[in-house]
Amino acid sequence: MTDPKSTPDAAREPLADPSGQPGLSLGPEEVFIKNLEHFVQKAHAFQGLAHQKKITAYDAYKHLEGLWLQVSALGAHLNEPEPRPKPAMAGLSSQEAEERLRQYGPNQATTAKRVTLLDRIVDAVKNPLVLLLLVLGTISYATDDVESAAVIIGMALLGVVLKVIQEAKADTAATELKKMVHTTATVLRDGAQREIALAEVVPGDIVLLAAGDMVPADVQLLRAKDLHINQAMLTGEALPVEKSARPADQAPPDGETGLGDPAMCFMGTNVVSGSAAAVVTATGAKTYFGGIAAKLSQKRVETDFDRGIKGFTRLMLRFMMVMVPFVFVINGASTGNWMGAFMFALAVAVGLTPEMLPMVVTVCLSKGALAMSKHKVIVKRLDAIQNFGAIDVLCTDKTGTLTQDKIILERYLDIKGEEDCSVLEYAYINSKLQTGLRNALDLAVIDTGDEAGSTIDPSQYELLDEIPFDFMRRRLSVIVRDKRTDKAVLICKGAAEEVFAHSRAYLKNGVIKPLEGSHLETRKKLVHDLNEDGFRVVALAYKEVDGSRRDFAVADESDMTLMGYLAFLDPPKDTAADALAAMVAHGIKPKILTGDNAVITAKICREVRFDAGEHLVTGDQLAGMSEEELHETVKTCNVFAKLDPMQKERIVTALRQTGHVVGFMGDGINDAPALRAADVGISVDSAVDVAKESADIILLEKSLHVLEHGVLEGRKIFFNITKYIRMGASSNFGNMFSVLGASAFLPFLPMLPIQILVNNLMYDFSQTAIPTDNVDADILGKPRRWRIDDIRRYILFLGPVSSLFDYVTFFVMIHFFGAWNNAALFQTGWFLESLLSQTIIVHVIRTDNVPFLQSWSSVPLGLTTICICIIGIWLPFSPLAGTFGLVVPPTSYWGFIASIIFGYMCLTQVVKSWVVRRIQARCATA
Repeated sequence: MTDPKSTPDAAREPLADPSGQPGLSLGPEEVFIKNLEHFVQKAHAFQGLAHQKKITAYDAYKHLEGLWLQVSALGAHLNEPEPRPKPAMAGLSSQEAEERLRQYGPNQATTAKRVTLLDRIVDAVKNPLVLLLLVLGTISYATDDVESAAVIIGMALLGVVLKVIQEAKADTAATELKKMVHTTATVLRDGAQREIALAEVVPGDIVLLAAGDMVPADVQLLRAKDLHINQAMLTGEALPVEKSARPADQAPPDGETGLGDPAMCFMGTNVVSGSAAAVVTATGAKTYFGGIAAKLSQKRVETDFDRGIKGFTRLMLRFMMVMVPFVFVINGASTGNWMGAFMFALAVAVGLTPEMLPMVVTVCLSKGALAMSKHKVIVKRLDAIQNFGAIDVLCTDKTGTLTQDKIILERYLDIKGEEDCSVLEYAYINSKLQTGLRNALDLAVIDTGDEAGSTIDPSQYELLDEIPFDFMRRRLSVIVRDKRTDKAVLICKGAAEEVFAHSRAYLKNGVIKPLEGSHLETRKKLVHDLNEDGFRVVALAYKEVDGSRRDFAVADESDMTLMGYLAFLDPPKDTAADALAAMVAHGIKPKILTGDNAVITAKICREVRFDAGEHLVTGDQLAGMSEEELHETVKTCNVFAKLDPMQKERIVTALRQTGHVVGFMGDGINDAPALRAADVGISVDSAVDVAKESADIILLEKSLHVLEHGVLEGRKIFFNITKYIRMGASSNFGNMFSVLGASAFLPFLPMLPIQILVNNLMYDFSQTAIPTDNVDADILGKPRRWRIDDIRRYILFLGPVSSLFDYVTFFVMIHFFGAWNNAALFQTGWFLESLLSQTIIVHVIRTDNVPFLQSWSSVPLGLTTICICIIGIWLPFSPLAGTFGLVVPPTSYWGFIASIIFGYMCLTQVVKSWVVRRIQARCATA
């Protein structure tokens, strides 16, 4: 807060004649030259500050732009033949305003294109796997294989439809920003006050601000009286901040640039009290607010899930490019039927593709969204659920997450720093009996006093008069008569330094002593220590007065007796420490990103036992870091304070660039860019609309415990999706490897194309219950993310195991069942072995543990497995057998199949355990 003693007197005068201010009225050449000299001096000053890294180049530009607009306004009229005097602060002329509106454009934030239903459909179809299926389906149709085309395209479109339905909510972030256009602003035009639409405000306009007004653009104050601005939407600060004007040739105080500049007000903030006149320095997209809006209109960053899907698709394409041409050439050369070989190769390509993946993914996500809603977590973008489970770094604000988001009176102390109920009583009477607008501190005092119950009785006091609060004095006094003693007393509550300045004594152990010398320094040190401990301190003093008077003034606030102090704090939640510990236990590293000051942030972190890392970094320190330095800093620092919106986004981006899956939790406009930049943007239902629409996940309660439940559910969903990929890809790869070998020595097709498609369709149907499957508890302990190398390991090691038993089947079918001369019997034998083995083997691959002993599947998955196995065994005996080219196998075949499947399960468990150990070892050293 600005010290009133250090603020120029001119900035504290009423809004009267400002002609003494440079550049506000048309003057002679000397005035223009003087102002030009001021501008040059200011430019040199900012150049030095920028070189010394005390301010950014952008801050220098902001300040110089406002000053130049004033100087240029003078210069524009120097050549007028008959200078016509204008009233003070006449503002722009209508013609000038029109010219600047054409030059700078309307005062509107950059808006994002509204997402239509068609946009969502196109976005869903652009999924690489969906595109691959559509291409294969089109080729099937072009070659008159209508049945195959229908199956393939149907699976792709089913996934698209489900995804679009689940994401039907339109993105209204830009609409929320545009609502500000309906606000009007009061400006000076042609020497008179005018109400104009916000969009018509231009740089150089003189705007008039009063309590309740929204600041229409980025402005520099020319005059200010008791001005208090709520910047919470941009900075996250809980309390309004005092603003004051300064001369045009004066640089901002050290450390008070950008959003912290006391002479600058910003678009999107609002006036709590006081009045001001200001010159517009930036409008529309050039404002801080507009910069945030522009970020929201940009395309979302590519998330870990997006990269995983693309990587998996590329992996499948590489396998196809290697295997399909081999199958085509070998089969065509051995049979001489090149068209048949082409159709068979096409079926192999389809067989390699887990065509149910889009549908399985969407069903998993939809089921997860429903389950998460029961834990007070609402999913706006389905793809975010998988990233939710993969989060290994969570960036969150302090206010409302770690703290209660409510100012409370933490301590009421006497001069010695000991708790004193008489201090609370006088503070309560001061706050309770005042008739003005109560602020958050007053309400905190009243709440504490009410909790004291019968010990404080306001009815025993009669209000005689009051001296209201203002931002020059920063004090509020009430004069009351104690009905019990009939004595009148003035009770003053205010900023400690102001109360010290008007007190001549202090009360200690009931004795009044002079407040001077070392005694005063001792009192100041106690306040300083409380401030350093993160408290906001207000001092309390009193003075006995003449009870017969009914008219008191500011002059009566003198020769008071210092009584004690009130220490306020937004306290930590009782659950915060446990919730943070639970996050760490689940493999998530929390980081605090706040707009609040470093002292308060550090105190809260200590109280919730949060490890701040090597040091706490502020926004000013961050501004001077290169990208390389920032990447190193985010590795070791866990707390960042006094950040602006773009700095939060920069930290999130740096974390993602260093290999982390980042979740960001925020609820203000200042959080919107970071929400957009994160892998998962998390907001709360009480957040501003822009933040909610920028988020992927919305919590119905701002709590880390709620977030924890959502993360665990996200991990369940993610692991179930990867189950399908691991099982389907490794099994399909094994089958196609078997096809490649069989095609080389068999005089016929090892399996008909229709049989391959039916086999895949039945297997995929058995996997539709995967979204309901159980997940082992040990899986939920760590973040899960897409690792293509892990999937490749499953394919390369488990696929050959599947092929090994396929070749055993080939050998038995040829040598024991005489299938060399009976293509239908061979194809039936392999069809059944392939279908039954890959359907049952799901229960081995679905868990990292031992199936049926350490881990059981869900009932729906068990039932679909049984159903598909029964249908598969029935098909050779059914009326459909001829359609699918199946025949009834010998009776002894069934005993052989049972032994094959049992051996396959045992060997797969051994190989799978080895693969899992290798993956875990790699993760442990990563």
